[in-house]
Amino acid sequence: MPQHVLFVCKSCTFSSTQREYMGQRGGYHLLQSLLHQQQQWTLQPEYKIEAVECLSGCNRACVIALTAPNKTTLMFGDLPALQSASAILQMAKQYHASTDGIVPRQERPEILKKGILARIPPLPSC
Repeated sequence: MPQHVLFVCKSCTFSSTQREYMGQRGGYHLLQSLLHQQQQWTLQPEYKIEAVECLSGCNRACVIALTAPNKTTLMFGDLPALQSASAILQMAKQYHASTDGIVPRQERPEILKKGILARIPPLPSC
C-alpha cells in the first residue's frame, strides 16, 4: 500500500492566459502526463498519484502537493502542464528519500526551485 501521495489539481488552468488546451484544463494534461510516466517509474508501488478537484492555488497553475505520514507536506505551483511531469517525479523521488519531507531548494529540479506555495508540518503525534 503506497505511503506517499502526489496530489494533482485537475482544475488548474492551462496557463495564466489560457484556460484550456485541446478542450481540457492544464491540470488534466499534467495528470495524464504523470500517470503515463508513472507506468515506467521505479517508485510506482510507493506512490499514489491522486487527482483532486482544487488545491486553491488558482492564480499559480498548475499545482501539485507531495505528502506522506510524518513528513512535511510540500505544495508547488507555476508548473507548466506539458513540461513538468519528469521534474515532478524526480522531486517525488527526492521527497521519498528524505526523512522529514524537506528537500533543499538547491537540490530540487530546476522547475521546482521556485513556485513553492506551502510547507505544511506533519500532524503531531498524539
